[in-house]
Amino acid sequence: MLANENTGLSNNDKTKPNRKKGMSDVCMAQGLLRDAFPSRRYGKVESAFYEAHKFISRRVRKQFTLRRVRSIWEGTARRIDSEEMEALKAALIEEHVREQRELRTRLASLDEKIAAFDARMAGETLAEGRR
Repeated sequence: MLANENTGLSNNDKTKPNRKKGMSDVCMAQGLLRDAFPSRRYGKVESAFYEAHKFISRRVRKQFTLRRVRSIWEGTARRIDSEEMEALKAALIEEHVREQRELRTRLASLDEKIAAFDARMAGETLAEGRR
């Protein structure tokens, strides 16, 4: 019979049934930062860092540096303050609003192009009928 003892294991290696498996704050902040300041929008990652620094530093009381932005982006930050997390959530909301505004503008432009095409096609059909 095999023994079911885990006395040789450290406390971190033992299974903890009540332990919740969730996303860490650092991982969540990394995802929020990358979604709120996508590099495809700014052209390169350094520009996204600068914009993130500008946005977040206005919303936190502590000194927030470009180095801190990079550590969050890379997921190497040791901790995330609640002020930083709230600023990142606000940045994500602003990014969604901006993206929605751009999509509505694009859809309006496409609607105008389709309407112009339909009017031109209707005019050509009428001209063919008159011949």
